[in-house]
Amino acid sequence: MPAGNDRKIVLVTRKTRLEDLVARYLTAAQARFYVEHLGADFSDYEREHEAYRAQQHLTLQVLEQWGRYQAIERSFLPNFIFAPSDIVVALGQDGVVANTMKYLDGHPLIGLNPDPARYDGILLPFAPRDLAKLLPEVAAEKRDSQAVTMAEARLSDGQVLHAVNDLFIGARTHVSAIYEIAAGGATERQSSSGLIVSTGLGSTAWFKSIVTGSLAIAGQFGQPSEPAAYDALPWDAPELRFAVREPFPSRNSQVGLVCGRLASSEQLRIRSLMPENGVIFSDGIEADRLEFNAGAEVAIGIAARRGRLIV
Repeated sequence: MPAGNDRKIVLVTRKTRLEDLVARYLTAAQARFYVEHLGADFSDYEREHEAYRAQQHLTLQVLEQWGRYQAIERSFLPNFIFAPSDIVVALGQDGVVANTMKYLDGHPLIGLNPDPARYDGILLPFAPRDLAKLLPEVAAEKRDSQAVTMAEARLSDGQVLHAVNDLFIGARTHVSAIYEIAAGGATERQSSSGLIVSTGLGSTAWFKSIVTGSLAIAGQFGQPSEPAAYDALPWDAPELRFAVREPFPSRNSQVGLVCGRLASSEQLRIRSLMPENGVIFSDGIEADRLEFNAGAEVAIGIAARRGRLIV
């Protein structure tokens, strides 16, 4: 592995909301007209954009002093090839860190928060001003890191998708997903709004909202008024959790296998019964998805690779 400044830095950035608006409406003036016509505050988009670009400029100044670096926008991640010795820097929000990590395999990942007043930054423990001090320590393997368990979805045709937070398996449009599910020796046919398979990191996010919402609804229908406490998993927990969203009981669909845990050696297997629009995507990025239509089968379990977040 190269030593010190010989190691390349890969900076992952994102488009701001303002840039997305300009891409849609062609100019900032037209974007302003649209937003203000709806009664919203366009200046908030401008402030966010200016803060992000200022912090991106500071980050690039540090990287220019370092030497070897490459900057990419996060939409290019699915096709980007990281070298084994690369050090990766993600310039927030938290989602940028998760979106980046799932394409890494043990690479050190530094999360930078460009706007602490706006973003909580659970995965962004540093600011761009910290980067000059951090990089030599990370390059010399003298900086602590937090391991993050990932999930893996592997189709029967060999396609693989990793997840840092969660996997979604279901239909692209707002229609019922139809499939067969097997776990722990049980198998059943289901009709639902899809499944979520969560890692330890993801157990604090989408999965938590599913569980707490279900408990609150159950409380309105005669279940205990004090719902059971929800305990999230550690980020490096050697297990996954899964939950079925809005399962529908009928003559052809069951609701017995709607949640569970997967230990390190266990798998969740799902066979699609959907003629079209079946998908599997991870960490909220539907653009980078696997098609999951009739006959396709997926095995879901803990991935061999792990995330490595610098702390």
